[in-house]
Amino acid sequence: MAAVSSTTSTTSTSSTTTTTSNQSTVDATADRFLKLLVAQMKNQDPLNPMDNAQVTTQMAQINTVSGIAQLNKTMTTLGDSFTQSQLLQGAALVGRSVLVEGNKLVAGDDGTASAGFELAGKASSVQVEVLSASGAVIDTIDLGGLDAGQHGFTWEPSSGVGTDGVTFQVVAKNGSTSVTATPLNVDQVTSVSNESGSLTLQLQNNGSLAYSKVKSVA
Repeated sequence: MAAVSSTTSTTSTSSTTTTTSNQSTVDATADRFLKLLVAQMKNQDPLNPMDNAQVTTQMAQINTVSGIAQLNKTMTTLGDSFTQSQLLQGAALVGRSVLVEGNKLVAGDDGTASAGFELAGKASSVQVEVLSASGAVIDTIDLGGLDAGQHGFTWEPSSGVGTDGVTFQVVAKNGSTSVTATPLNVDQVTSVSNESGSLTLQLQNNGSLAYSKVKSVA
């Protein structure tokens, strides 16, 4: 949580600095235009002075430039506010379980590992192959036929089988046609941060991940 507070403070300071800088730019731009207009009017030819249309046009230009600068400032402020709001909302995810793409099998306190996968289409046969750190198949879980969508499974290693570096792959077929299966991991959020305007989660087993890649939150 300390990381969240630190990031929020930094973002807030950056927002204040940006707002002040933008306001100074708006004021400086308007001041330059007014000075130029006054200097032009003072030095105009008395026999051929500027008409009202010319003065009005230049004043309109000042208002247009100032308006655009003001709009930019407002949009920047809104963007900074959204970033802070997103970060605070993301803080509520700390300690929660999320479903993300990944093929790791990590055993819990009870010795059982839980994971899942997403089928792109209906499959008449689905098998989960458990792989050792070297890539060898050490166990197979037959799940039968399944519909398209997300599915979960559990795996309990047999006695003497370690779980370090263990992964899995899904072999799904509908008849003789292969069905795409995306492996999914259940992981826990340990902290959140904001990187380049995007909410990023730090996961216990899968490292850093963009929030947009989270499939679901438990």
